[in-house]
Amino acid sequence: MTGSTNPLGVSSSSNKVTFHYFYTVKDRIVFFLFFFVFMYVTLVYGYSLIDAENFIPANILVTPANIQPEWYFLFAYAILRSIPNKLGGVICLVIALLVLFLFSLCSSRLLFSGIMFSPLSRLIFWSLVRVFFILTWLGSCPADSPYTEVALFYRVLYFFLIALRAL
Repeated sequence: MTGSTNPLGVSSSSNKVTFHYFYTVKDRIVFFLFFFVFMYVTLVYGYSLIDAENFIPANILVTPANIQPEWYFLFAYAILRSIPNKLGGVICLVIALLVLFLFSLCSSRLLFSGIMFSPLSRLIFWSLVRVFFILTWLGSCPADSPYTEVALFYRVLYFFLIALRAL
């Protein structure tokens, strides 16, 4: 009722130190300092953080050879590039993204079952993570001969590991 107690049992309500004003002012100063530094860097040095390829004028008749999506879609782009059929590539791309979404929904069911802690399940999971990062790296590589064949192998391995994990 009276707040925290001390071991001596002495009423310490007169010796309390209020931190509200000090920490509120300090946090506001840090926030505004960060905000002004952020705005200064953004407005004055904004072009120094942009990729140099963005300054090349666009040619509407030629598709760039080194086109690639953002880093978080590179694994899906590697899967898309490894399939020569356009419709098959799009179907595999949608399945690859849908499976990641479905795993996030069913992970709570696996959390309370004993299969999540089995060594085989861990091996499959970490193999899937490794294949995911290799596919991400392959998506950033050029669409040349050795990279597309390696991406084809890892695409098959990716879907195989997903099928094993789903069992």
